[in-house]
Amino acid sequence: MRKLALIVLAIAGAAVLAAATRDAGPQASRASSHREAPLISEDPAADNTDLYAFRSPDKPNTLTIVSNWIPGEDPAAGPNYYTFSPRARYNIKIDRTGDGKPEVVYRFHFGRKTGDLFLGNTVQPYTVEKIVGTHSQIVARGKTPPNNIGPRTLKGKDYRQLAASRVTSLAGGGKVFAGQRDDAFYADIGAIFDLLAIRKGTGNQGGGKDFFAGYAVHAIALQIPISELDTKSHVIGVWATTDRQQVKINARGRAHMRWSQVSRLGNPLVNEVVIPTALKDLWNHWTPSRDKYFQRYYRAPILAQVMNQLYHLGVPEKNRKDLVSVLLTGVNDPKLNYTGPTLADMLRVNLSVPVTPASDFSRLGVLGGDLQGWPNGRRLGDDVVDIAEQAVAGALVGKKVPLGDGVDGPDRPRLPVFPYEADPASGYANEKGR
Repeated sequence: MRKLALIVLAIAGAAVLAAATRDAGPQASRASSHREAPLISEDPAADNTDLYAFRSPDKPNTLTIVSNWIPGEDPAAGPNYYTFSPRARYNIKIDRTGDGKPEVVYRFHFGRKTGDLFLGNTVQPYTVEKIVGTHSQIVARGKTPPNNIGPRTLKGKDYRQLAASRVTSLAGGGKVFAGQRDDAFYADIGAIFDLLAIRKGTGNQGGGKDFFAGYAVHAIALQIPISELDTKSHVIGVWATTDRQQVKINARGRAHMRWSQVSRLGNPLVNEVVIPTALKDLWNHWTPSRDKYFQRYYRAPILAQVMNQLYHLGVPEKNRKDLVSVLLTGVNDPKLNYTGPTLADMLRVNLSVPVTPASDFSRLGVLGGDLQGWPNGRRLGDDVVDIAEQAVAGALVGKKVPLGDGVDGPDRPRLPVFPYEADPASGYANEKGR
């Protein structure tokens, strides 16, 4: 009888887990490299795609953090349009001490309302919970704008104005926005994942195809006064995670639900091209404070081996302390972003580095002499694919190879004001259609 009860509990647990990891939106995302690990590729609503952190260009006394989820949202995705999952927790975490653990967490919970007729309702209420140590408080309640379905659904409203009206104030100062945005990431993914193909020259002469043009994501954006986050070194670490509830059965056969991390993201491209496939799901599940375990893959990057096999570039393949510095500790320079000896994948940003004037902006960030760009934070316009390829090729140890994917900017211009990511394309307009 006890054995039968355990079997029933296991079946029930599997059913609850399946329900907890399903979302009402489309389940297969065929349009993005963001599907970086086997398990999370089956759960797009929980999938972190990109993370950005930068001093706000129009309000330099604030830090803007933009975190994207749900890869490859087609604008015409009816009748069940993409939304945040009400059965997930979305987190933005901030480390102020360099130990790879968060001192400040902004946690988002989303609801869902029934749609009219046969259409899904894409307007979602949400709450923002700020957690500092053991203290927690609700600092905002808001609503997402509807997805940009088309003019009839929007009833003639201007989408830019509608989205701007959903920017909400945070208790204690700052702003928050959550909702659909154009994907700010740009890259020739079709070529990159065809065994690191380059369409023209070494990729620094253009000719690439932006695989993300016309696709959207769901974004959470925070604008926080720097005075709330600043440290003695002025350097903080940022990452984003998603939690799902999972069923656990103890030794007595009793089932209980608990929250479990299923996705995380700090620096771009790490889980995609640094962590081997067999460990990608583990990497998603662990915290940055445990990243010492993955150190060997930074010191001997797989991408360097592939570059040499395909293009005979003489890229250093072992003892890559430069990559460990850039991605796991920060660069030990007062103008950059060293956080200490703890190896942790976080997007580090030096809050004392001033906003770069538009005339001096370099899409290559620090490699281009622009200290506000990635890997010192990350702005929406930073060309992280070109930066990463050149860094792995040895740019930080004196080996200059102008590698790139031939795509140097996004398909839509960024907004001059918060939340900065462009409005999503209209499903009715169907700009990708022929």
